[in-house]
Amino acid sequence: MNTKIINVLLSYINERREPLQIAICDGTAKDYSEYQRLCGEIRGFTVIEMYLKDLAKKMEQDDDD
Repeated sequence: MNTKIINVLLSYINERREPLQIAICDGTAKDYSEYQRLCGEIRGFTVIEMYLKDLAKKMEQDDDD
């Protein structure tokens, strides 16, 4: 997997996460259960983003060696 693929995935994550964050800020969650679901999805995307950024960093370091 090269960094170009990682960047595409990161872009996809941001595209999917942004409307969720807006929904929470706008208060459009129907109830607390939906609010929790939205928060969980955002948290999941954020964790995946972290893993992908770490992977990209490790791949760059390996390329430098």
